[in-house]
Amino acid sequence: MAHQTFPRAARARRSVSVVIPCYRYGHYLPGAVAAALDQRCVDVRVIIVDDCSPDDSLDVARELARGDDRIRVIAHEVNRGHIQTYNDGLAAVDTDFFALVSADDLVAPRALDRAAALMDRNPSVGMVFGEVRQFEDEPPLDAVRRGPSLWRVYDGHEWAERVSEQGHNPIVSPEVVVRTEALHKLGGYNPALPHSGDLEYWLRVASRWDVGQVRGRVQAFYRVHGANMHLTQFASNVVNIRQKMGAFAFLAGPDAAQHWPRAREVHDRASGTLVEEALAYARQARDGGDVALEREFLDVAREIAVTHD
Repeated sequence: MAHQTFPRAARARRSVSVVIPCYRYGHYLPGAVAAALDQRCVDVRVIIVDDCSPDDSLDVARELARGDDRIRVIAHEVNRGHIQTYNDGLAAVDTDFFALVSADDLVAPRALDRAAALMDRNPSVGMVFGEVRQFEDEPPLDAVRRGPSLWRVYDGHEWAERVSEQGHNPIVSPEVVVRTEALHKLGGYNPALPHSGDLEYWLRVASRWDVGQVRGRVQAFYRVHGANMHLTQFASNVVNIRQKMGAFAFLAGPDAAQHWPRAREVHDRASGTLVEEALAYARQARDGGDVALEREFLDVAREIAVTHD
């Protein structure tokens, strides 16, 4: 069951690391760093991880770090991909909480203050999310205040169950702040899930902790452009469904069962939802005359159904 309360100030000043993975996004870095540091009630540290960008991104990052001792730069000598870039940044986190924010996205003003206060006041909460707004050129800062500010705390298992029944990730990513204790117990992102690693991570956190939500305030801004990973590398819905199934597979494993006896049952519900999704896409492909694509979706549905059985 979820319960809702009005926000309260944190009992003690907390610290938050903002990990900013960067690959050829140096022109966005100054804005991303400035937004992360624009908080009042938490001590913020920024960790920029440059994945061997071929442009001037590393130079931009180092220039920012020279001007502010709260900023640290980690530079890859070879390109290691986004999951390893995430994990190298997370390995450097030594604060109470952390956020993982792409260089082209922005933390909203005071978003880290709000998330840290919620987790400070609710020790059972392992991560906090909130509303995220899309933008192209300039973030709509006038939209940060949406109405009365409220906190909602969900039982982690119930939250994960609802996500599993829906069969998709309800969180974009830059709006999430995670308790570092969860990182120490769970480890980093799964390199086998380049497209759904974040979904699997939220499920892992929710298997052991409750989930908080900041309502009435925008927590982050997500930039929409042609270079977004989900619009380019992972445009195929076939890949998307397989990756989501890989994320939900966590619920069928021993770690989930140890902390949540019903996890396998919830996994089976997610499987059923994804089978239905694959079949719906197959019908669309058939109606569009694409027999090969229809066959791909039917194969995916069969794969998931066999795993489910």
